[in-house]
Amino acid sequence: MARMGLPEVTLTRVLCVAAHPDDLDFAVSGTVAGFVEAGMDVTYLLCTRGEQGGFDETPREEMPVIREREQRAAADALGVKDVRFLDGYRDGWLEPTPELQREITQVIRQVRPHRILTSSPDRNWDRIAASHPDHLAAGEATVRAVYPAARNPFAFPELLAEGLEPWTVGELWLWGHPAPTHAVDVTDRFDRKLAALREHTSQTAHQENLEQWLRERGAATAKAHGLSRGRLAEAFRVVTTG
Repeated sequence: MARMGLPEVTLTRVLCVAAHPDDLDFAVSGTVAGFVEAGMDVTYLLCTRGEQGGFDETPREEMPVIREREQRAAADALGVKDVRFLDGYRDGWLEPTPELQREITQVIRQVRPHRILTSSPDRNWDRIAASHPDHLAAGEATVRAVYPAARNPFAFPELLAEGLEPWTVGELWLWGHPAPTHAVDVTDRFDRKLAALREHTSQTAHQENLEQWLRERGAATAKAHGLSRGRLAEAFRVVTTG
Protein backbone atom coordinates (compact mmCIF):
# COMPACT_ATOMS: atom_id res chain seq x y z
CA MET A 1 0.00 0.00 0.00
CA ALA A 2 1.55 3.28 -1.10
CA ARG A 3 1.65 6.16 1.35
CA MET A 4 3.32 8.80 -0.76
CA GLY A 5 6.23 10.37 1.12
CA LEU A 6 5.09 9.17 4.53
CA PRO A 7 7.35 6.91 6.62
CA GLU A 8 5.84 3.62 7.74
CA VAL A 9 4.90 3.27 11.39
CA THR A 10 4.06 0.20 13.43
CA LEU A 11 0.38 0.10 14.17
CA THR A 12 -2.31 -2.47 14.80
CA ARG A 13 -5.52 -0.53 15.54
CA VAL A 14 -7.44 1.91 13.32
CA LEU A 15 -10.63 3.82 14.09
CA CYS A 16 -12.77 5.27 11.27
CA VAL A 17 -15.32 7.94 12.24
CA ALA A 18 -18.04 9.07 9.83
CA ALA A 19 -21.30 10.96 9.88
CA HIS A 20 -23.43 8.52 7.86
CA PRO A 21 -23.56 4.92 6.67
CA ASP A 22 -21.84 4.71 3.23
CA ASP A 23 -19.48 7.68 3.86
CA LEU A 24 -16.63 5.32 4.65
CA ASP A 25 -17.33 3.07 1.69
CA PHE A 26 -17.36 5.93 -0.80
CA ALA A 27 -14.28 7.61 0.66
CA VAL A 28 -11.92 5.05 2.18
CA SER A 29 -13.06 1.45 1.73
CA GLY A 30 -10.17 0.57 -0.59
CA THR A 31 -7.73 1.83 2.00
CA VAL A 32 -9.57 0.00 4.79
CA ALA A 33 -9.46 -3.24 2.82
CA GLY A 34 -5.69 -2.87 2.74
CA PHE A 35 -5.55 -2.29 6.49
CA VAL A 36 -7.54 -5.47 7.08
CA GLU A 37 -5.26 -7.40 4.70
CA ALA A 38 -2.29 -6.18 6.73
CA GLY A 39 -3.81 -7.66 9.90
CA MET A 40 -4.93 -4.40 11.51
CA ASP A 41 -7.98 -4.23 13.75
CA VAL A 42 -10.40 -1.71 12.23
CA THR A 43 -13.36 -0.17 14.06
CA TYR A 44 -16.13 1.84 12.39
CA LEU A 45 -17.97 4.54 14.36
CA LEU A 46 -21.06 6.08 12.72
CA CYS A 47 -22.47 9.25 14.26
CA THR A 48 -25.94 8.92 12.69
CA ARG A 49 -27.99 6.27 10.90
CA GLY A 50 -28.53 8.43 7.81
CA GLU A 51 -32.32 8.68 7.94
CA GLN A 52 -32.39 11.52 5.39
CA GLY A 53 -30.70 9.38 2.73
CA GLY A 54 -32.31 7.41 -0.09
CA PHE A 55 -33.89 7.99 -3.47
CA ASP A 56 -37.31 6.34 -3.29
CA GLU A 57 -40.44 6.39 -1.13
CA THR A 58 -39.12 4.21 1.69
CA PRO A 59 -40.82 5.43 4.88
CA ARG A 60 -38.41 7.57 6.85
CA GLU A 61 -39.01 5.64 10.05
CA GLU A 62 -37.65 2.49 8.37
CA MET A 63 -34.49 4.08 7.01
CA PRO A 64 -32.29 3.98 10.17
CA VAL A 65 -32.73 0.21 10.50
CA ILE A 66 -32.14 -0.32 6.76
CA ARG A 67 -29.02 1.78 6.68
CA GLU A 68 -27.51 0.24 9.79
CA ARG A 69 -28.04 -3.21 8.28
CA GLU A 70 -26.45 -2.07 5.00
CA GLN A 71 -23.43 -0.60 6.77
CA ARG A 72 -22.80 -3.77 8.73
CA ALA A 73 -23.01 -5.82 5.52
CA ALA A 74 -20.63 -3.44 3.74
CA ALA A 75 -18.15 -3.62 6.61
CA ASP A 76 -18.36 -7.41 6.57
CA ALA A 77 -17.50 -7.37 2.84
CA LEU A 78 -14.20 -5.74 3.81
CA GLY A 79 -13.55 -7.87 6.87
CA VAL A 80 -14.38 -5.13 9.39
CA LYS A 81 -16.08 -6.76 12.37
CA ASP A 82 -16.35 -3.91 14.90
CA VAL A 83 -19.09 -1.50 13.76
CA ARG A 84 -20.56 0.96 16.25
CA PHE A 85 -23.36 3.53 16.02
CA LEU A 86 -23.99 6.49 18.28
CA ASP A 87 -27.56 7.14 19.39
CA GLY A 88 -29.42 10.43 19.57
CA TYR A 89 -27.82 12.33 16.66
CA ARG A 90 -29.95 13.32 13.66
CA ASP A 91 -28.87 13.02 10.05
CA GLY A 92 -28.64 16.53 8.63
CA TRP A 93 -28.36 18.17 12.05
CA LEU A 94 -24.99 16.95 13.30
CA GLU A 95 -22.89 19.51 15.19
CA PRO A 96 -19.48 19.17 16.93
CA THR A 97 -21.07 19.56 20.34
CA PRO A 98 -19.32 18.73 23.61
CA GLU A 99 -21.64 15.72 23.88
CA LEU A 100 -20.50 14.36 20.50
CA GLN A 101 -16.87 15.04 21.37
CA ARG A 102 -17.30 13.14 24.61
CA GLU A 103 -18.79 10.10 22.89
CA ILE A 104 -16.01 10.00 20.31
CA THR A 105 -13.42 10.45 23.06
CA GLN A 106 -15.00 7.51 24.91
CA VAL A 107 -14.65 5.27 21.85
CA ILE A 108 -11.07 6.44 21.27
CA ARG A 109 -10.16 5.44 24.81
CA GLN A 110 -11.94 2.10 24.40
CA VAL A 111 -10.36 1.22 21.05
CA ARG A 112 -6.99 2.96 21.65
CA PRO A 113 -6.28 3.42 17.92
CA HIS A 114 -2.90 4.33 16.50
CA ARG A 115 -4.57 5.98 13.49
CA ILE A 116 -7.95 7.62 12.93
CA LEU A 117 -9.62 8.17 9.56
CA THR A 118 -12.35 10.80 9.44
CA SER A 119 -13.87 13.42 7.17
CA SER A 120 -12.08 16.72 6.82
CA PRO A 121 -13.41 19.57 8.97
CA ASP A 122 -12.14 21.97 6.25
CA ARG A 123 -14.64 22.74 3.50
CA ASN A 124 -13.62 21.74 -0.02
CA TRP A 125 -14.99 24.42 -2.33
CA ASP A 126 -13.93 22.45 -5.42
CA ARG A 127 -16.04 19.45 -4.36
CA ILE A 128 -18.89 20.79 -2.27
CA ALA A 129 -20.48 17.33 -2.00
CA ALA A 130 -17.40 16.21 -0.06
CA SER A 131 -18.20 18.90 2.52
CA HIS A 132 -21.69 17.94 3.62
CA PRO A 133 -22.29 19.86 6.87
CA ASP A 134 -22.55 16.58 8.79
CA HIS A 135 -19.17 15.50 7.37
CA LEU A 136 -17.59 18.75 8.56
CA ALA A 137 -19.17 18.31 11.99
CA ALA A 138 -18.05 14.68 12.38
CA GLY A 139 -14.52 15.63 11.35
CA GLU A 140 -14.37 18.62 13.67
CA ALA A 141 -15.70 16.67 16.64
CA THR A 142 -13.20 13.89 15.96
CA VAL A 143 -10.25 16.26 15.68
CA ARG A 144 -11.26 17.91 18.96
CA ALA A 145 -11.57 14.48 20.57
CA VAL A 146 -8.12 13.47 19.33
CA TYR A 147 -6.58 16.70 20.57
CA PRO A 148 -6.78 17.42 23.36
CA ALA A 149 -9.63 15.46 24.95
CA ALA A 150 -8.61 11.82 24.43
CA ARG A 151 -5.11 12.37 25.79
CA ASN A 152 -6.07 14.80 28.57
CA PRO A 153 -6.91 13.10 31.90
CA PHE A 154 -8.81 16.21 32.99
CA ALA A 155 -11.16 16.19 29.99
CA PHE A 156 -14.38 14.31 30.69
CA PRO A 157 -13.20 13.03 34.09
CA GLU A 158 -16.19 10.70 34.25
CA LEU A 159 -14.43 8.55 31.63
CA LEU A 160 -11.61 7.92 34.10
CA ALA A 161 -14.23 6.67 36.53
CA GLU A 162 -15.25 4.17 33.83
CA GLY A 163 -11.66 2.94 33.70
CA LEU A 164 -10.94 4.64 30.37
CA GLU A 165 -7.41 5.97 30.60
CA PRO A 166 -6.13 8.79 28.34
CA TRP A 167 -4.90 7.76 24.90
CA THR A 168 -2.80 9.63 22.32
CA VAL A 169 -3.67 8.97 18.68
CA GLY A 170 -0.56 9.15 16.52
CA GLU A 171 -2.07 9.99 13.13
CA LEU A 172 -5.17 11.59 11.66
CA TRP A 173 -6.06 10.75 8.05
CA LEU A 174 -8.62 13.25 6.71
CA TRP A 175 -10.59 12.47 3.57
CA GLY A 176 -12.33 15.13 1.47
CA HIS A 177 -9.66 17.67 2.40
CA PRO A 178 -9.06 20.49 -0.10
CA ALA A 179 -5.30 19.88 -0.02
CA PRO A 180 -4.59 16.15 0.38
CA THR A 181 -0.97 15.20 0.97
CA HIS A 182 -0.95 11.41 0.62
CA ALA A 183 -2.44 8.82 -1.70
CA VAL A 184 -3.17 5.14 -1.21
CA ASP A 185 -3.14 2.92 -4.30
CA VAL A 186 -6.37 0.90 -4.08
CA THR A 187 -6.37 -0.59 -7.59
CA ASP A 188 -6.04 -4.16 -6.37
CA ARG A 189 -8.83 -3.68 -3.83
CA PHE A 190 -11.27 -1.83 -6.07
CA ASP A 191 -13.57 -4.84 -6.43
CA ARG A 192 -14.02 -4.96 -2.65
CA LYS A 193 -14.73 -1.24 -2.54
CA LEU A 194 -17.41 -1.70 -5.19
CA ALA A 195 -18.86 -4.72 -3.39
CA ALA A 196 -19.07 -2.76 -0.13
CA LEU A 197 -20.86 0.13 -1.82
CA ARG A 198 -23.35 -2.18 -3.48
CA GLU A 199 -24.38 -3.38 -0.05
CA HIS A 200 -25.80 0.13 0.45
CA THR A 201 -28.76 -0.72 -1.76
CA SER A 202 -30.92 2.12 -0.48
CA GLN A 203 -28.27 4.61 -1.61
CA THR A 204 -26.66 3.09 -4.72
CA ALA A 205 -29.16 0.78 -6.45
CA HIS A 206 -30.32 3.61 -8.73
CA GLN A 207 -26.76 4.47 -9.86
CA GLU A 208 -26.36 2.50 -13.09
CA ASN A 209 -22.90 4.00 -13.68
CA LEU A 210 -21.60 3.50 -10.13
CA GLU A 211 -18.57 1.45 -11.16
CA GLN A 212 -17.61 3.84 -13.97
CA TRP A 213 -17.98 6.86 -11.69
CA LEU A 214 -15.83 5.26 -8.98
CA ARG A 215 -13.15 4.30 -11.49
CA GLU A 216 -13.04 7.79 -12.97
CA ARG A 217 -12.81 9.38 -9.54
CA GLY A 218 -10.11 6.92 -8.42
CA ALA A 219 -8.13 7.44 -11.63
CA ALA A 220 -8.26 11.22 -11.28
CA THR A 221 -7.03 10.97 -7.70
CA ALA A 222 -4.19 8.65 -8.73
CA LYS A 223 -3.14 10.98 -11.54
CA ALA A 224 -3.17 14.01 -9.24
CA HIS A 225 -0.76 12.22 -6.90
CA GLY A 226 1.63 10.97 -9.55
CA LEU A 227 0.60 7.32 -9.71
CA SER A 228 0.99 5.58 -13.05
CA ARG A 229 -1.74 5.40 -15.67
CA GLY A 230 -4.38 2.80 -14.91
CA ARG A 231 -4.03 3.03 -11.14
CA LEU A 232 -6.82 4.01 -8.74
CA ALA A 233 -6.31 5.88 -5.48
CA GLU A 234 -7.90 7.37 -2.39
CA ALA A 235 -6.37 10.55 -0.96
CA PHE A 236 -5.94 12.01 2.52
CA ARG A 237 -4.48 14.89 4.42
CA VAL A 238 -2.28 13.05 6.92
CA VAL A 239 -1.57 14.82 10.20
CA THR A 240 0.79 13.56 12.88
CA THR A 241 -0.45 14.68 16.26
CA GLY A 242 2.92 15.00 17.96
